[in-house]
Amino acid sequence: MSDRTTCYENLEQPQKRGHATEAIVRAAFAVRDIPVLVPTSDNEPYDLVVEVGGRFHRIQCKTAYRKSEGTVAFETVVTRRRGDGYDREDYHGRAEYFAVYDPINDNRYLIPVSDAADGKMEIRFREPNNGQRVGINWAEDYLLEERLADLRRPR
Repeated sequence: MSDRTTCYENLEQPQKRGHATEAIVRAAFAVRDIPVLVPTSDNEPYDLVVEVGGRFHRIQCKTAYRKSEGTVAFETVVTRRRGDGYDREDYHGRAEYFAVYDPINDNRYLIPVSDAADGKMEIRFREPNNGQRVGINWAEDYLLEERLADLRRPR
């Protein structure tokens, strides 16, 4: 039997990896008794809507990939092919969170769109060799369980 990373790599089409990630993210919310709503069309700038703490949150699902030793990354923009090239658009004002599945470490992250870097965001799960501590997006700060606890708190 293959490991998770190999299974994802064997899904050659990005759409298949995306569908797998969406299913894993939906399940992560479902087992925590969080209602999940799915748009009826594929043209929305979000993949899911969840209800947490009496509020609705639009979620864009993303699959993380190995960036460098100790980090994974995900794209924070949607890229569409146009007749004259490519169009890149961010998710600000179109979704509140990225739900990121990391098949390398089998982690699920919930990252506010407002926290995400333009174009791509790296998440570090291991200390860097150079000892740097500033400007790092630490994996433990974005774990799904931790972020859900924040969302459940009354405003």
